Amino acid sequence: MKLIGKHIDKNGSGYVSLCPEDDEDMWHLYNLIQVGDKVRAPAIRRVQNVSATGSTESHRVRLNLTVEVSKVEWAPASSAGESGGTVDSSNTNNTQTSTAGLSISGPVVVENQHVRLGAFHTLDIEVNRNIRIEKADGWDSIALERVEESCIPGRGAEVAAVICSEGSAIFCLLSQNMTVILQRLEVPIPRKLAANSSIHEKGLAKFYSSLYTSFLRHIPYSNPSIRAIVIASPGWVRDAVLDYIMAEANRTGNKTLLSVRNKFVKVHVNSPHVHSLTEVLKSPEIVSQLKETKFAREGIMLDKFFKMLGTDEMRAWYGPDHVRLAADRGAIGTLLISDELFRASNPAVRKKYVQLVEDARLKNAEVLIFSSMHESGQQLNQLTGIAAILTFPLDIEVVEAEEREAKEEEERKKLEGENDQDP
Repeated sequence: MKLIGKHIDKNGSGYVSLCPEDDEDMWHLYNLIQVGDKVRAPAIRRVQNVSATGSTESHRVRLNLTVEVSKVEWAPASSAGESGGTVDSSNTNNTQTSTAGLSISGPVVVENQHVRLGAFHTLDIEVNRNIRIEKADGWDSIALERVEESCIPGRGAEVAAVICSEGSAIFCLLSQNMTVILQRLEVPIPRKLAANSSIHEKGLAKFYSSLYTSFLRHIPYSNPSIRAIVIASPGWVRDAVLDYIMAEANRTGNKTLLSVRNKFVKVHVNSPHVHSLTEVLKSPEIVSQLKETKFAREGIMLDKFFKMLGTDEMRAWYGPDHVRLAADRGAIGTLLISDELFRASNPAVRKKYVQLVEDARLKNAEVLIFSSMHESGQQLNQLTGIAAILTFPLDIEVVEAEEREAKEEEERKKLEGENDQDP
């Protein structure tokens, strides 16, 4: 994302102008834009002209429109498939990829010669076209962080992964905020029987050849930002796949691929599906290489939280109400929160979560904001979207009882105060 312009005063009011460059930037914009914001972006509008004779002529005009947002819609590049929120840009023919779509609807609030005030319009946000955002309730810390994160130079995919089994492979890229499926490969392989062993071998050879071709086409192995190339599978397919890739690179003299041999990591997973990426990210082989990356840290801490639920439950709390109680007592060591919660349609709900994050940071807690376009973020969403690892154990029942007693005491004092004022 390119930062085109920014003017925000000390009260948080103002605007930010951005230029999205890829699908991940569209995801950032989806998380930035809320109902009530004012958004200015290029649009195409059909305009009708009426001549003196009464005949009408219509034509399409490209113009810039400013709308007050009443609806924001995000459409992944293709079907989200088995992974829920994961962007799937694969397709049957594997000859092209689509881009994610972001549309913003609302009434026009700035006068334009072609569009009357109040006319309803839908802006289809496009890559490499500027968009200006003015927040209705001002720019809070979470929104400003999102802008800063999206504009970091060199941001991009850090892990490439091939999740395979005999006859199938899924090619993925993982960035800080998104998992993108590049291609799904399926090659039928006849069962290995004594009567048709040669047919089975031919099927395997075709699968490996197709996988290698797809690997060269889709995996940016020469990109310096790629820290690891994961070959994952149940069983031992990953060994055969990596051996074939290296053998073909040697045979064809692909020096670039051979030079990044140290980036390849073989990982065992329980199933050849996209959700197995959570296993990949918490495997020791990957943790050692990616310990500094945001999404690897998230995977490690989420795994730690789930383990604590079974072994140290008084330090593993989840749910908005319980996490807020832990925050009030300064007990949070690590706060795990999904970006989905900050997209609440009610501004007051968003402010509560923003305040919770800011309070936790003031008390030196680590805050991890999970992307719901990653497998780990989707797991957290299934667990209310918010959880906390506490620095010391707290009994939920005791804390809730203390809260009830405090409220009863407050109500009693309030009632006594009202009685004292009566004549």
